[in-house]
Amino acid sequence: MNQRRVLVVEDEPTIAQSVAARLRGEGYLVDIAGDGPSAVRAAAAHRPDVVVLDVMLPGFDGLEVCRRIQADHPVPVLMVTARGEETDMLVGLGVGADDYLTKPFSMRELAARVAVLLRRVERAAVTRTAKLGPLEINQAERRVFCNTEEVHLTPTEFDLLRCLAERPRAVLSREQLLSAIWGWSDPAASRTVDSHVKTLRRKIGADLIRTVHGVGYALEVPK
Repeated sequence: MNQRRVLVVEDEPTIAQSVAARLRGEGYLVDIAGDGPSAVRAAAAHRPDVVVLDVMLPGFDGLEVCRRIQADHPVPVLMVTARGEETDMLVGLGVGADDYLTKPFSMRELAARVAVLLRRVERAAVTRTAKLGPLEINQAERRVFCNTEEVHLTPTEFDLLRCLAERPRAVLSREQLLSAIWGWSDPAASRTVDSHVKTLRRKIGADLIRTVHGVGYALEVPK
């Protein structure tokens, strides 16, 4: 199996080298970028399988890096922030990040989060296409079409849609979605699900995802 490649974007050399050393010890190929412009260039040149992205960067910040990377080539992004504010997390998820960590963090947890992101992408890569109402979901190519028009989704948005599509019209709780997609079991993290549902609705149409207040979400497609 080919080695997976991780791009670490961090402007503090000590932290960047520590993260890179841990990930190389886990068997990954690792590239490092220290500012926004070089991060975008490195992502385009190396096509990483995962990006570990600090929010506070010189040049332009991690949110802008995430926007540009996802527009060029969707890739799982683990965003790292020192602020620890919910608004930063929600903005990061809104521009295409898949998960987040708050500094300080343990290298063990970071490596585990990277592994979860990779497993999610690999698990979904099966050779079948699902057609549900106006949606066509090609799981092998990780492409989605709505009314024959291709829709650009981030890796987590794709996995969220795939998870809902596996049981159309069935209500899945936020906890179920957190466990299936992020590998979490913390009910306090339910805002993560809400944020991704919001961006997914903007892309495929709000009427296709039904909210069941106090419970979760369902994909509403014709029988």
